[in-house]
Amino acid sequence: MNPEFLALSIVILLFSVIVHEVMHGLVALKFGDRTAANAGRLTLNPIPHIDLFGTILLPGLLILTGSPILFGWAKPVPVNPLNFSRIRKGELFVSAAGILANFTLAIAAALLYHLLDAIPFVFPALVGSLLRYTMVINLVLGVFNLFPIPPLDGSKILLSQLPLNMAKSYQRIEPYGFLILMLLLIIPFGSSSLLQTILSFFVRLFSGLLGF
Repeated sequence: MNPEFLALSIVILLFSVIVHEVMHGLVALKFGDRTAANAGRLTLNPIPHIDLFGTILLPGLLILTGSPILFGWAKPVPVNPLNFSRIRKGELFVSAAGILANFTLAIAAALLYHLLDAIPFVFPALVGSLLRYTMVINLVLGVFNLFPIPPLDGSKILLSQLPLNMAKSYQRIEPYGFLILMLLLIIPFGSSSLLQTILSFFVRLFSGLLGF
C-alpha cells in the first residue's frame, strides 16, 4: 500500500468515525441532552474521541496484516435519553444521525469524484483513490451500524420503534451483542464471514447506485 495513501486514508477514517459520533451528540443536544456537550465531545479534535481498540489497535492490526481496507470506530459519545424532550423520537433521531452522516459523506465523495472526472483534465490518481476510499469506508460504517445488534445504532433505532413490551424482551440480548457480532465475523459464508459478505453486498449495491 502506498505510504502516502495509507497516511491519508487513516486521516479519512478518523474523520469519518469522529463525524459519526459528533452527529450523535449534536442531535442529542437538539433534543435537550447536553451530556456530550458537557463532556467536550462536540468537537472534530480527535483526542477526546480516541478509543484504544477501535481507533488505534484495530486499524494498526489491519495495516500490519495487509488488509485491503482500514476500519475502526471512535469512542461513543455519552448520551442520556432521559434528558430528551421526547424520549423515543430522540432515541430514533440520535441513533440514525451517525449513520446518515456516513452515507452523506459517501455520497459527497462520489459526487466530487464524478465532478472531477467530468472536468477536461486528468486529476491525480491518488485523489481518485482517496475519494473512492472515502466512499467505501463510509458505506461500510453506515451499513455496519444499521445492523440491529447491540450496541450498534441499528439496535437503538429498532428499540425506539418497538412496542414497550417487545422492547423489554429485545433489551435482554444487549449483554450478548458483542458475542453475536464476533460469531457473525467467524461464521463462514462462501469465501468470507457472513458479516463481511453482507457488508460487501451492500457496498457493491450502493457503489453501483453511485456510479462506481
